[in-house]
Amino acid sequence: MSEHRRKPPQSQGGGRAAARRAAPQPSGRRAAPSRGTTAGSPSASSGEERPYGGRAEARRAAQRNGGGRRRVDEGAGAGHGGRGGGRRGGGGGGHDGPGRGHGGRPSKKRMIDYPRHNKYGWRRWVPSWKLVTGLCLGFVGSLMAAATIAYAMVEVPDPDKTAEAQNNVYYWADGRQMAATGGEINRQIVGIEQIPEAMQNAVISAENKTFKTDSGIDPMGIGRALFNMAKGGQTQGGSTITQQYVKNARLGDQSQTLSRKFKELFISIRVGTDMDKPEIMAGYLNTSYYGRGAYGIQAAARTYYNKNAKDLNPSECAFLASLLKGATYFDPAGAEDIDPAATPAANKARATERMNWILDEMVKDNHLSAAERAKFTKLPKIDPPKKNAQLGGQVGYLVALAKSNFLNNNDKGIEADDLARGGYEIHTTFDEDKVKKLATAVKKVRDANIKPDKRPKTDTFVQFGGASVEPKTGKIVAIYGGEDATKHFTNNADQTGAQVGSTFKPFVLAAAMRDGVRDPSEPEDQGDEYRHKVDPDKTVYNGKNKLKIKNYDGTVWQNEEGKEWLQRNDGDESYKNINLREAMIHSANSPFVQLGMDVGIPKVREAAINAGLLDSSLSKSDVPSFSIGISDPSAIRMAGSYATFAANGEQMDPFSVTKVDYQGTTVYEHDDKPEPAFTSAVASNVTDVLRDVVDDPEGTGKNARLPGREVAGKTGTTDGNKSAWFVGYTPQLSTAIDMYRLDDNEKSGKKREFLEMYGTGGQDKIHGASFPSEIWQTYMSEALKGAPKLTFPEPEPLDAEAYWGGGASSPPPSPSNTPSGTPSSTPSGTPSTTPSGSPDPSQSCKPWEDWTCGTTGGNGGNGGSGDPTGTPSISPTTTPPGTNGNGGGNGNGGFIGGPSS
Repeated sequence: MSEHRRKPPQSQGGGRAAARRAAPQPSGRRAAPSRGTTAGSPSASSGEERPYGGRAEARRAAQRNGGGRRRVDEGAGAGHGGRGGGRRGGGGGGHDGPGRGHGGRPSKKRMIDYPRHNKYGWRRWVPSWKLVTGLCLGFVGSLMAAATIAYAMVEVPDPDKTAEAQNNVYYWADGRQMAATGGEINRQIVGIEQIPEAMQNAVISAENKTFKTDSGIDPMGIGRALFNMAKGGQTQGGSTITQQYVKNARLGDQSQTLSRKFKELFISIRVGTDMDKPEIMAGYLNTSYYGRGAYGIQAAARTYYNKNAKDLNPSECAFLASLLKGATYFDPAGAEDIDPAATPAANKARATERMNWILDEMVKDNHLSAAERAKFTKLPKIDPPKKNAQLGGQVGYLVALAKSNFLNNNDKGIEADDLARGGYEIHTTFDEDKVKKLATAVKKVRDANIKPDKRPKTDTFVQFGGASVEPKTGKIVAIYGGEDATKHFTNNADQTGAQVGSTFKPFVLAAAMRDGVRDPSEPEDQGDEYRHKVDPDKTVYNGKNKLKIKNYDGTVWQNEEGKEWLQRNDGDESYKNINLREAMIHSANSPFVQLGMDVGIPKVREAAINAGLLDSSLSKSDVPSFSIGISDPSAIRMAGSYATFAANGEQMDPFSVTKVDYQGTTVYEHDDKPEPAFTSAVASNVTDVLRDVVDDPEGTGKNARLPGREVAGKTGTTDGNKSAWFVGYTPQLSTAIDMYRLDDNEKSGKKREFLEMYGTGGQDKIHGASFPSEIWQTYMSEALKGAPKLTFPEPEPLDAEAYWGGGASSPPPSPSNTPSGTPSSTPSGTPSTTPSGSPDPSQSCKPWEDWTCGTTGGNGGNGGSGDPTGTPSISPTTTPPGTNGNGGGNGNGGFIGGPSS
């Protein structure tokens, strides 16, 4: 049959039979003949009906025949009075009239039967119990699946940078805290082994009793907290310790949003699974805030009790655990600036009540015995709050010095950036009592004498500096860096550029005694066999004012411009012949300048470095004035180098840090490394000479005397009176004090310059013997109170012969009562116009020079009458030592004329 052949019209009636006839018949099956159709009709000519092509064709046929929508697979029915067509069975009565369908099959049941298919009215909209149960199970399952996925995907964030920020804590020599600085937050992280169990148990009993067994969250605890809050009783936090740790250390966002709480919940579960309980506990106690700016248990222990966390007792632990509830309302010092209700009295009452409650809870939880609990009924004594400006006064200078000492000496590669992150505990050598006494001594002199308001031209820009060092250890026990580290930023105890002047002379003397003066007939670089060791009493130099300085070989020294050097003494005093002891007592410049040239400036520089000065602080010029202090070492190094003489020649580098700990581990410890700088003979003789500077009635250091104590020291004043020093020591303490004026041109971008001190403090000129020695004496008197009165070792003999240098003339030989074998009224050889036969004081003669440089014979006499072991004197009547020559008219028996035989 053609696709375009129309199907014969079907009757509209007939009921079920009609429906069956309208439906397509399976292939090979004869269709039942319809009513009114003969066998010979065209529609039945083939004897069976072909199918139309499935449901679609049936629907189209139904529409063409006006029968409405019919589903072939469910049958179709006709209704009376309107369009029929059943979805589930035959057509019912249509819109316009009743009808009854016939022949349809029932539809399949839906997966979710809602609205319910077999219910009518309101029952159709009430879900079945199966539906409700299924939905609940599906919801719970979905939540569990989401939670599982979230747990698997969540990552524990790194500790928040703020939670890691710590201070570096600096301690006095006696272990008390000096300052906490270096980081933005006062925190020092400690390991769990340094946190007492009482502290751990206190927070467990107070905050989270199930901490050791929970998984990071405690639903029962949250419910219990809500219930207790509802009835107004004592509460525990709804959050676990793990959650609080996550909030403090892992989440920088402290907002209380739902998303943040959700995030906190899953991170807490993950942390509770991945981290050990001790690690979580340590993290919590190290990141919690305890008030007064203290973050972490160690900072809290130091802030409230001035002790380490590991030394806390149970009552102190319970109090600190109370602060975790809110320090504003539990700190006995009060916080009325935050809340008027947080008075000291109210806070103390609250803190006492909560502390006792926590102790009772610890007993209930078997964390504390009842007997131990009974010991603690009152609030433990708590330190008052410390002033926030902890780096004021001298502390700022001390911290800077200790920081520098640690960074420059540690062998762990710890650098400034590491230290800036904090967490280091730096134990220093500073004695708080001595620091205060040194500052007081300076303030006393300053307040009494320096008046910038009255004398602005002379008393402005005056600065003092000082340092005190233990000779036997090298410990820096005190410094004075300036009036206030928060106002004057340069540490005056460190290198400032102020020249040290005559306080440098002891290094020249030490070099001369150790290395000796050079033989002018030998090359400049000479061994010991060509050098003559000196003795401070047997060595005489020319002390003339404006002495013409010469090289060691006798040639006149000239600078780059070809100019000679004429050395002046302080006050233009002239001493002519003077031994080195006397030259030191009077602080004569000429003898030490020439002595330095004879020894060699490189040797003098070496002696200063051996004593403890830094090469970087020493002038690089080998000029005559090097020996009288044109270098600018720090007060610390000057005190340390003099301490080498006090320690009988053993040099100890001054230091300010004994050890440094980081999170419970020692990362640096000072290692004493004494160096033998000088023999005890040299050191003891330097000390003996410097003792006379203080003890002698004419000594420049007499103002520094300490009644009943042996003191050695030296004053120093520079050309132009731009700085003044006093450096001195006893057997147990060496101290340097300096004074200078330094303008503030730096503010205008210009180079700072040292100013003269003529008229400063109302004095014509500032000497080391004035304000610096006065400060030294005041400080040392107080610093050594109660200390034993020790003595210096006796000076040991030096293997040195008498020596005249720098043009110093040998005294004439003593007259002899026994006439010589060949008396003569006139000297043989070249006659002299001067009876004494002494050379001009400015002439530099050496013991190895030709005998013609020496004294002429004069009357001669027997010669050999001198004492070979005698001591030279500035007195012209003294017989010179070493006169063992032939005597006679040619006078070659004098030591200056040639070496003794």
